[in-house]
Amino acid sequence: MRIKKGDNVQVLSGNDKGVKGEVLEVSPKADKVVVKGVNVRKKHVKARKQGEESGILSIECAIPVSKVNVVCPKCGKATKVGYSIEKDKKVRICKKCGAKLK
Repeated sequence: MRIKKGDNVQVLSGNDKGVKGEVLEVSPKADKVVVKGVNVRKKHVKARKQGEESGILSIECAIPVSKVNVVCPKCGKATKVGYSIEKDKKVRICKKCGAKLK
């Protein structure tokens, strides 16, 4: 996958189109990512043990990787990820300005 945990991404389509956020979780097998503040759902939780509280929690759900693009730290635009080889290491780069990504 070209997107990694900790990347800043922008949502390309759906209800949260244009929203920028940080990737919290990556699931390569399912081809999905969880982005902070995107696709927020309400979950009703019942107390299981004495002392726990029941209530309604807001949880970020996964969205397909194809719906997000990495935001370049240099140019600040949503861009595709490219690769280049530097000193026998594969490095991710911005396709628009050529800057290195984390």
